[in-house]
Amino acid sequence: MTDEAVTPAPTFEPARSFAPARSFAPARSFDPAGRDRPGKVIALHLNYPSRIAQRGRTPSQPSYFLKPSTSVAASGGVIERPLGTELLAFEGEIALVIGRETRRVSREEAWAHVAAVTAANDFGVYDLRWADKGSNLRSKGGDGFTPLGPALVDAAGLDPTALRIRTWVDGALVQDDRTTDLVFPFAQLVADLSELITLEPGDVILTGTPAGSSVVRPGQVVEVEVDAPDAPGAPTSGRLVTRVVEGAAPTGAHGAGPQIDELQRAEAWGSREAAELPPAESPFELTDELRAKLASVGTATLSSQLRKRGLDQVTIDGVRPTHPGTKMIGRARTLRFIPNREDLFAAHGGGYNAQKRAFDSLKPGDVLVIEARGEAGTGTVGDILALRAQQLGAAGIVTDGGIRDLAAVTALDIPAYSQGGHPAVLGRRHVPWDVDLTVACGGTAVQPGDVIVGDDDGVLVIPPALVAEIADAAIEQEREEAWIAEQVARGEGVDGLYPMNAAWKARYEKETR
Repeated sequence: MTDEAVTPAPTFEPARSFAPARSFAPARSFDPAGRDRPGKVIALHLNYPSRIAQRGRTPSQPSYFLKPSTSVAASGGVIERPLGTELLAFEGEIALVIGRETRRVSREEAWAHVAAVTAANDFGVYDLRWADKGSNLRSKGGDGFTPLGPALVDAAGLDPTALRIRTWVDGALVQDDRTTDLVFPFAQLVADLSELITLEPGDVILTGTPAGSSVVRPGQVVEVEVDAPDAPGAPTSGRLVTRVVEGAAPTGAHGAGPQIDELQRAEAWGSREAAELPPAESPFELTDELRAKLASVGTATLSSQLRKRGLDQVTIDGVRPTHPGTKMIGRARTLRFIPNREDLFAAHGGGYNAQKRAFDSLKPGDVLVIEARGEAGTGTVGDILALRAQQLGAAGIVTDGGIRDLAAVTALDIPAYSQGGHPAVLGRRHVPWDVDLTVACGGTAVQPGDVIVGDDDGVLVIPPALVAEIADAAIEQEREEAWIAEQVARGEGVDGLYPMNAAWKARYEKETR
């Protein structure tokens, strides 16, 4: 080692000072890539129901990723699609700009800490997602991948549930949505992030994109605008303009290079159809033919066929129908309640909670199966949510808990099964927790996609792989039993006839074939 003096490493100030909170003009221009560059950019994965419907998965809680401040760009700039990649996708979003230091604020306080909103474009290269493991660092963190602006709209006086986000590609409107029914309201995002992270003045939160995000190519121009069309003066961010160009250098020389599969292609374009991919093969479809077969036999017969195949724990016990004489057949969607705890209910019971998301996401033919742990001392569904399920075309509701407004629910067309009526509200015994996962209802396990069949005898859960086989065997069983009943009505004894021995079986085959 020499005796030469070593130059000390430069000091790093981890929390540089930003301009203090101030009152923004309704449309104040700013320089997001220069003096106004945020200290950090935090982006939310999913928030708009329209986008969630495209993705086919409903988040129970907000989840985030970080984008480097060097990814920020101003309006009028360009974004490079890395050489050798194909799937550069835009995502028009509303950006929240924090106005003052924010740490451990409540939802009620949170919006006051937002100084302004503006337009953002959360660009991403889906070719690079495979190696990011959810961090999105390389796929969404490149230089110029977070355009912001061109103007800030003062958050004071804005209604965060009455904002509009629109995106154009080459002048054609491709995204148009409002913040009326976000899964995670803006105040929740600020409060949630501030529990562990100090949000500083100038920090940016990207709040999710609606349906319509898709792939763009070099030469195309993407524009994003955020406005409050119903507010006085209809304040607007103006159009955030970004032109796509081809990159000059390949990606992956020192790490993961581009890779594309059908999932990334479909998610980048927004759908398999838009990506010009063939429809995904479904391992099972509850066809009209299968529904008709299941409708023609009783659950008692189906149960005996399941038992012959070793499945005896497939009945949802203790539930009674609101519509005796009606057959219920559909695919399971699931909702889980956990035991009430006051702090958990405060965090998860209000707003657009798991219960409301479950009902809002039902599709024609779905049966919502609710795990209530057999707790009948409160309601798990009432007339409004049951009506919503009916309007969406759901085939039924099954809960091993109680039903509020039982008379009103019974008056609806949609069949429901429960332990009976109870007037108490949800929070007495339950916290709505999560959706579309394996649940326990009435003593049996139910998975999303299972086939649910209900009649006056009860409710059965049939694994999809067995439905066709079980239905055909049940139809044959009921044919046999009808013939046996005819013989008994003629005076025959049941010994050897029920079940049929070889002689009776041969006679049955001869007379019915």
